[in-house]
Amino acid sequence: MNTAAATIESRDIASVLHPYTHLRRHESQGPLVITRGKGVFVYDDKGNEYLEGLAGLWCVSLGFSEQRLADAGVRQLSTLPYYHQFAGKSHAVGIELAEKLLGMLPVKMSKVFFNNSGSEANDTAIKMVWYYRNALGQHRKKKIISRIRGYHGVTVATASLTGLPDNHRDFDLPIANVRHADCPHHYRFGKPGETEEQFATRLAESLEAQILREDPETVAAFIAEPVQGAGGVIVPPRTYFEKIQPILKKYDVLLIADEVICGFGRTGSMFGTETFGLQPDIMTMAKALSSGYVPISATVINDKLYQAFLNQSDKIGQFAHGYTYSNHPVPSAVALETLKIYEERDIMKHIRSIVPTFQSLLRSFADHPYVGEVRGVGLIGAIEFVSDKATRAAFDRKLGIGATIAAAAQKSGLLVRALGDTIAFCPPLIISEAEVKELFARFAKAVEIATPEIEKIAAAAK
Repeated sequence: MNTAAATIESRDIASVLHPYTHLRRHESQGPLVITRGKGVFVYDDKGNEYLEGLAGLWCVSLGFSEQRLADAGVRQLSTLPYYHQFAGKSHAVGIELAEKLLGMLPVKMSKVFFNNSGSEANDTAIKMVWYYRNALGQHRKKKIISRIRGYHGVTVATASLTGLPDNHRDFDLPIANVRHADCPHHYRFGKPGETEEQFATRLAESLEAQILREDPETVAAFIAEPVQGAGGVIVPPRTYFEKIQPILKKYDVLLIADEVICGFGRTGSMFGTETFGLQPDIMTMAKALSSGYVPISATVINDKLYQAFLNQSDKIGQFAHGYTYSNHPVPSAVALETLKIYEERDIMKHIRSIVPTFQSLLRSFADHPYVGEVRGVGLIGAIEFVSDKATRAAFDRKLGIGATIAAAAQKSGLLVRALGDTIAFCPPLIISEAEVKELFARFAKAVEIATPEIEKIAAAAK
């Protein structure tokens, strides 16, 4: 291709394979090319402004122009641009990051293992669970229970944990030893007249029955996001984690808290683990760990696991797991600076001051004739569109209602994500009250634009 004559859009179509994209449609529609960002806004190659309503992909917590993070990366590149942690090697910034992170956690943990993405963090957690069970001689205890509509990544193992059909279809997934429990979405799966607490009790009983069916001697761990993110921003029903955790302990099932989206303030506490009273054995995190500026993630374990790892290392001769870029000094420096900013600027105080406005304006869409449910906690939320408000009947997925609304939002200067017919909101944590109001004003305009098209699609589908 003559790149000098081609547009940037045509060059993208010719060369880039896009994740989570309708590939045939992309060939005709082309990309939205983002060229720069400032605060909670990003700008395309035509100069159009967009309020980033999903913080990129749930990650750009400090906005798109935090100079301190850029400076931290440059300083590290100028001093130690790379080193590894294999065979006992280390570096100061990686040590400090691990110490800082352990000091922030709401539960006592022992060691931090660094990866490069949320998928890798959860993949590492799976391997650690199996390694731990082998260390204890529990060679049959290998099954990991995830949940329907949970999202834990896209590697072979973590995509298997992810409870979304498209992540399995024609990828030959899930792999063996992965099971899926009920989705904790009261609006969709609660029985008529069933309260959230009653629904939570039923799910806990169902989980126990599932463990018994599988045989407790074969069930190793249970993994859960405090709030299911990419599955539709599903906030657990009241008392859900309170009721399932004793069951996990009863059958010696480890709890993995996937904090990849919820971690670092998103739910109104520093971690979703704190918001919902979890006591995990393993915590995974990524995204806001570096405000999305550079790839880095962490898998954090308690001392029970670490002591077993020590014994296995004696037996085998080493802990034979790791990545070339585990605790890479540049991402580590950026992540450390991110955590310092959270602390110095009291990010939690700011979040809590903004949450009432965010949640109030989010819920102001509940009366729209095609809105079935509005849900959220902290600075994360979702609006689910349905074909029939009274019966909660969903639109046929093929109609693309969610995509229609997201496209209208983009035309209105707002970037959000359609998860089926649910629109997700997860703005940068630094968003101001005025910017929250602007976010929902732009979304109201998008809904106004999209509603006639929704009515037309709905009528044609009947």
